[in-house]
Amino acid sequence: MKNIKIIIVLLFGIVTQSLGQNTYDFLRVDSSPRAAALAGAYVAINDDPNIIFYNPAGITNVENVPISFSFMKYIVDINSVSLASTFNIDGIGKFASSLQYINYGDFEERDESGNKLGNFKPSDLALTLAYGNSFDENLTYGIGLKLIYSNIADYTSLGVAGDFGIQYSLPQNGWNFGLSILNIGNQLTYYNEAREDLPTSIQLGGSKKLEHMPLQLFFAFTRLNDEDRLKFFNIGAEFTLSKIIQLRFGYNNIKREEYKVASSAGLGGFSFGIGIDVKGYDVDYAFNSMGDIGTVHRIGVTAVIR
Repeated sequence: MKNIKIIIVLLFGIVTQSLGQNTYDFLRVDSSPRAAALAGAYVAINDDPNIIFYNPAGITNVENVPISFSFMKYIVDINSVSLASTFNIDGIGKFASSLQYINYGDFEERDESGNKLGNFKPSDLALTLAYGNSFDENLTYGIGLKLIYSNIADYTSLGVAGDFGIQYSLPQNGWNFGLSILNIGNQLTYYNEAREDLPTSIQLGGSKKLEHMPLQLFFAFTRLNDEDRLKFFNIGAEFTLSKIIQLRFGYNNIKREEYKVASSAGLGGFSFGIGIDVKGYDVDYAFNSMGDIGTVHRIGVTAVIR
C-alpha cells in the first residue's frame, strides 16, 4: 500500500509540472489578476495590497486599509483563491497579511490491481504576515514570514519561509525600483521523508509613468538566482483610458519558450487584462495564454474598508 501511495505522489508531481520544479511551487503562481496581466512584472508596485506576494517593501505606501480577493481558473481542474490586505499601526509601521490556496481537483487512489481505494484532493496553502516601513521619503523596506502547508493523499508537508524587499522611488520622474528575495526557508516536515528545495526567487525590476501619456511601463527579472537568470524577464504596460478603465498587457519570456511546440507557441507567454472601478470597487480580470496547453483566467476585487 505504501508503494502505491508513493507512486500517486510521483504522478501528481508530473501532473503539476507546469507550476515548477521545487516543492511549494504554487508560490510562484501569480495571485493577482493585475499582476498576471502585467506578466508578473510587479516587484516595483506600491499601490496594491497584492504586492505582498512580490515585494513586502511595497506595502509601506499602500493607502487606507484595502482588502483584495482573487480567484484563478487554472488548467484542468486546478483552481486557486487568494486574499491580501494592508493596515497601518501608528508609530510602528505598515502591516499586511495574505492567504494563498490552490486545489488540484479530485484524484482516484487505486491499488496494484486497479481497485479503487478512494479519492483525495491535493491542495496547498500559504499564510503570510509582512511588515514595511521607510528608511527615508524615497526608500522603503519590508519583511515577510509565511507558513506553508501542502497535502497529497495521506502525505503532508509543512514549511516556513521569509521574504525581504526594498523599493526606491523617484516620484518627480515617475520611476520606481524594487528588489526582493522571496521564499527563503525550509520544509519542517517532508513528503516521504524526502527534503526538497523551496522556490527561492531574487527579483529586480522597475516601473515608469510616462509624463505626457496615460501609460505606465513595467519590467522585472524574476529569478536572478537561477542559472539562466537573464531569460526570466517580464515586461508589462498599463494604459489608463479613463478614471474607471485600465487596459493591461504583458509578456513573459521564459513562458514563451516553455509553451513552444515545434516552432510556434501561439499566444503563449502573452497576457491581457482590464481593470474597472465600479463604485469604489476595483474589479480586475486577466487572461494568460499557455499556448496549446490551455488558458488561465483570473478575476479579482479590491475594496477599501477603511
